[in-house]
Amino acid sequence: MASDRPIFVLGCPRSGTTLLRLMLRAHPRIAIAPETRFLLSAYEHRAAYGDLRELANRRALAEWIVAGAGTRFGGLGLNRRDVAEEIVEGPPTLGSALGIVLRAYARRVGKPRWGDTRPGYVQHIGALLRLFPNAQIVHVVRDGRDCVASLKQTPWWRMGTYHAIATWTQALDTGRTAAQRLPPGSYTETQYEHLVTDPGGELRRLCAFLGEEYTPRMAGPRELATPEWQRWHAVTGEPVGPASIGGWRRHLERWEIELCEAVMAERLMAYGYPPSAAARPAAHRLARYAAITTHRRLAARKRALVDRGIRAGEPQPVASRLILPADRALV
Repeated sequence: MASDRPIFVLGCPRSGTTLLRLMLRAHPRIAIAPETRFLLSAYEHRAAYGDLRELANRRALAEWIVAGAGTRFGGLGLNRRDVAEEIVEGPPTLGSALGIVLRAYARRVGKPRWGDTRPGYVQHIGALLRLFPNAQIVHVVRDGRDCVASLKQTPWWRMGTYHAIATWTQALDTGRTAAQRLPPGSYTETQYEHLVTDPGGELRRLCAFLGEEYTPRMAGPRELATPEWQRWHAVTGEPVGPASIGGWRRHLERWEIELCEAVMAERLMAYGYPPSAAARPAAHRLARYAAITTHRRLAARKRALVDRGIRAGEPQPVASRLILPADRALV
């Protein structure tokens, strides 16, 4: 029996999450929305909307989702007023309100199953599962050296090499923790290299996890064309395929390779990415990296403490209460 569980695609930035979204959107039953940018913000600021059993609070949340600054609701091609009213009339929980938007997107493209993608979700798997307890998480993993090299070439990455390395290692560590703690059928990983060298085989495996039948169209080149509004995804100029693997050898400086392999070594090997013969990095490089990762860990702990405080004051559960009787006609 086909599943109706929400699907969330995540991973380190430049790991292939957009590629996988394009593959999944070619499935006749699956609609993974482009990055919406409102889900995490709504969760982090949920206290501002108070008890969603109050109509005025639900309406305020709905208006922010469909018209608030920083969201990408406009990219979904939905009617703002209609979706806002659907949220107001829906179940009074934050997960329900957010799910209604994603469900509306899936309905617009004629598919019964919905989901979302954003690399940053990898640091917020717990929040995703609070909002959508039955969600299925797909973590895209790519050689960390290629992720770092690709981030260097993107116009929006301004945090430098040290933070790029730390972002990849933290994403891997978060995924490992999720794999150990979550029940079977809730979390899986797919490697970028497998998606581009054996898309059919990897997508068959992924569809089995999702409870869906594989369709060859998912691996077709037409489906993998980058939409016009996402042309920056092709900034590296490398086509999807084996040629996009190993670009770090051309794009990383010697010291960057040395630092990557020093701090990533065990993780790289665990995923079958062989190290090169790079020398040990200079002591000041390691010290700077250690300082940055310490700062990031402290920031993550602070966020966790803030979230714990917000949870203590929640007037009701945040989990989605959506059921899909209307959508089943699409199956």
